[in-house]
Parts: sequence; C-alpha cells; structure tokens
Amino acid sequence: MPRELTRAWYGLAVDFGERLAELRRAAGLTQVSLAERAGVHVTQLGRYEAGTTEPTLGALRRLAVALSVSADALVFGDDRRLPADESLRLAFEATVFLDEDEQAHVRALLGAFLARHETARGEEGARKPRLRGR
Repeated sequence: MPRELTRAWYGLAVDFGERLAELRRAAGLTQVSLAERAGVHVTQLGRYEAGTTEPTLGALRRLAVALSVSADALVFGDDRRLPADESLRLAFEATVFLDEDEQAHVRALLGAFLARHETARGEEGARKPRLRGR
C-alpha cells in the first residue's frame, strides 16, 4: 500500500474510535449495552474506542447494525471521499457508464499512475514541486 494511503488509513483508525464512542453516546448506549448488542466483549469495545485496536470486518458490521448506521458512516463519518475538484469528481463518476473492460483499464492506469507517483516521491524525498518547462 502506498505510504500516503497507509498514513491516511492510520489517521482513520484514530478517528474511528472517537467516532464509535460519539455514535454510542448519541444512541444513549453504555459500552456494556453496545457490546451486548454487537456481540463483542466490552473490553474489546473499549480498545476500539481508545484506538488501540481495530475491529474485524464482522465486528464492524455488527457495531454498525447495533448503532443503526452504515459501516461507511462508522468508518468514514461525514468525510468527503471524492475529489474536491469538480471536473475530476465528474470524471470518476462517469466511469459507471463504462463497460467492465474499460473500467479495468481505468483502474490499471490509475494504479500505475499512483505507483509511479509514490516511487518518485520515495526517490526524490521531500523536494519542491517541479515547475513546468524547467
């Protein structure tokens, strides 16, 4: 996984615990009552909220159901996951109209571009961005 994505994931992991505790309190539940509803041990739930461990996919699903929220809301909250740039966002959204082969090409191109970017950043280190024409 590229370094930026790894850092982003760990940032989400920290926010996840806070978001879980906030959603639990908003639902008027104690750690004990949520743990019982979700079928997880209360000690484990405490670890999730403290951010010291992350739930399995199964536990995440049970927590979302117990809190009556989507897993997306539990993991990502209200964070925008689409590009802020309107033209880029529209281009990504338009890929739903492509056939499977075309979508595979888009994924491959994007993956290659991101891998190239990460490799260049690793080789260059922290440098100023290159200006066009120089």
